[in-house]
Amino acid sequence: MIRAILIVGLLMVQSNVMAQDTILSLWPKGKIPNHIASDEKETHSYEGILRISKVQEPTIEVYLPSKANANGQAMLIFPGGGYGILAYDWEGTDIAKFLNGKGIAGIVVKYRLPSSVSQKDKYNVPLIDAQRALRLVRSKAAEYNIEANKIGIIGFSAGGHLASTLGTHFNEKVYDPVDAADALSARPDFMALGYPVITFTKTTKHQGSETNLIGEHPSTELETRFSNELQVTEDTPPTFLVHAEDDTGVPVENSLLFFQALKDKGVPATMHIYPKGGHGFSLGLKEPHLRGWTERLFEWIESLD
Repeated sequence: MIRAILIVGLLMVQSNVMAQDTILSLWPKGKIPNHIASDEKETHSYEGILRISKVQEPTIEVYLPSKANANGQAMLIFPGGGYGILAYDWEGTDIAKFLNGKGIAGIVVKYRLPSSVSQKDKYNVPLIDAQRALRLVRSKAAEYNIEANKIGIIGFSAGGHLASTLGTHFNEKVYDPVDAADALSARPDFMALGYPVITFTKTTKHQGSETNLIGEHPSTELETRFSNELQVTEDTPPTFLVHAEDDTGVPVENSLLFFQALKDKGVPATMHIYPKGGHGFSLGLKEPHLRGWTERLFEWIESLD
């Protein structure tokens, strides 16, 4: 009897651990859109930050707060890396754990990075995975103890470009449905962008992200399509922006352009510009003047209710 109780207890503990950190494939086996079989392999390297490149099988990694602390909200997290790598812990799992401390489910999206070797129409692939991730999480709202109409997104740098692409292209058909989840809306309920890449048509664009996503000599059509300040509509989700004025990697004008576009369309938006901080400051924990941006984010999210 004691042995049976111990086994049940162990299973309950294991179940709780799994609920806190679950990795789930985005796509059913053999049904990854725009995928080409190749010898390309996913690679992981660690140089202070976990860098993942050449993603072949996209996933979501789910971090859930305890049910007692959960507020029903969730955020999908898109790490940056210029569409060449994913800064997976720095702008991914660290963010998820931090969100858990506020009762918010944090879901890290390991999205495919554009590749001419393993993909068709590589410029569509990150958006394909982003739409699918939102729909898949929405389909599992009850399982994850979240509300289906309180699912937001947050992205950093090129991940901010992908987040803003999802926020402006959520209705664009970029893949054929594979299961019932794909009947659900891919529109985020709110959106946060950290030092995001936004434009490919202005001199303040981030050339590396553009080249990796749409090529070295893209058409004007592609540059316009993925310049997300030009794609804002009245249906774009309420948006929070944070950036540093001295960012030389992705100039602050990217956030300014997007904020102005949101304002012009009557979309609720807030923006915090810090005089210094450079690029890629993540949670900003090492810079006293930046630490507060996350509290501003939570205050903004609360104001949406």
